[in-house]
Amino acid sequence: MFRVEFGKSGKYCDGVSRRHFLQVGVAGMGSASLSQILHAKESAEQHGVKSKETSVILLWLDGGPSHMDLYDMKPDAPSESRGIWNPIHTNVPGMDITEMFPLQAKCADKFSLVRSLHHNNGDHFAGGHWMLTGRGGASGARTPGQSPCFASMATKVLGPRDPSMPAYVSVPYASSIGLRPGYFGGNFLGVQHDPFQTGSDPNNKNFQVKNLNPAKGLSIERLQERKALLKSFDQLRKDVDQSGMLNSMDRLDQKAYDMVTGDKARKAFDLNSEDENIRDRYGRQTWGQSVLLARRLVEAGTTFVTVHFGGWDHHWNLKSGMESYLPRVDQAVSALFEDLAQRGLSEKVLVVLCGEFSRTPRMNNGGNGGPPLSKGTPGRDHWGNSMFCLMGGGGVKGGRVIGSTSRLGDSPADRPVRPGHIHHTIYRALGMDPGIHFLDHSGRPTVAIDHGEVIHELF
Repeated sequence: MFRVEFGKSGKYCDGVSRRHFLQVGVAGMGSASLSQILHAKESAEQHGVKSKETSVILLWLDGGPSHMDLYDMKPDAPSESRGIWNPIHTNVPGMDITEMFPLQAKCADKFSLVRSLHHNNGDHFAGGHWMLTGRGGASGARTPGQSPCFASMATKVLGPRDPSMPAYVSVPYASSIGLRPGYFGGNFLGVQHDPFQTGSDPNNKNFQVKNLNPAKGLSIERLQERKALLKSFDQLRKDVDQSGMLNSMDRLDQKAYDMVTGDKARKAFDLNSEDENIRDRYGRQTWGQSVLLARRLVEAGTTFVTVHFGGWDHHWNLKSGMESYLPRVDQAVSALFEDLAQRGLSEKVLVVLCGEFSRTPRMNNGGNGGPPLSKGTPGRDHWGNSMFCLMGGGGVKGGRVIGSTSRLGDSPADRPVRPGHIHHTIYRALGMDPGIHFLDHSGRPTVAIDHGEVIHELF
């Protein structure tokens, strides 16, 4: 087994203290075999899906952002329902958004809004599972993931756009409702299809991604010698292995080795080498710098990057929470679209912004079951019956609004869209056949997406 040690580490999310090393099983480093990739591409072409080199950046608003306070304002609704802020016009006629998004209002022609998204579930875990896997099965009473994340399925088939880069990365970590990697994980595809997590705050002055630099005193030459020696021992085990597991482990070893010994991945993760003015444009805080790192990764050849924006569960104190969060989102999202355009990457990178569900159209009294205002100022509760999803780039047309909600914003009024529609659309942008099947734990073939269709208006 090829192992590169990296000194001590803290406790992992499972609570077990382990030595920090890069070894077989490192999350997100494995990719599909060449035969799998060729078969998937052939299948996609047979179904009319064109081969592409697109990547995806998913900005995940963990906790559930309110559609009526961000992208689906209802200024004519009763006072207890409509948002605290006023809508403003964007550079796209008819697409109004919150006044808290003045920067996005200037570049709305670069993205589109799906306003009729829904899955009708107000459970954090069920909602997160629906949005990230396209299937039900999880709930607050049964939190483990039941299906792979759609990003894991995509990167299993497509691999990285550049072989020296990890296919699937989460910045700074993969977390769905406090579960790591939670519903971002590969589940029955195997841990090798979990995302690689940077594990530290990109906004820190001394930000450094763990596992990308050999331990002190362990040179690249010594790594090469150790690898050659271990390969001769491993071959004997592979000759008697019937499960194929060791071959899979070897692919993980190779990806780990390539990343440590090569320059491209380390340079892509080196955020300190980025132009200071560009860093300022994204915002000198965790969310902004995480989005900038995501851009660097897809530019270098990573296929799928998720960025975690946590803390959207505003049952009370919604006003102060939004006043803190929305300017950061506005700066990071607008900077990303403008940066991609200036770099000629708009057609190569799809940006997606969403959360597990939305919030109730009607504001509560801040009591959360107790006396009014006993918890704080009014907020909104869980709501999965009407949600939003922002999408732009990667072939998805900008300046379009898909669907609408009722006068009170409580349900789709036209063009209802489910999570599967979002996933179909992402797969179209990636050039992946949504009809491909994967074997689950029982050996039963499971289709990548079992409902919905491409949102054709976006193309």
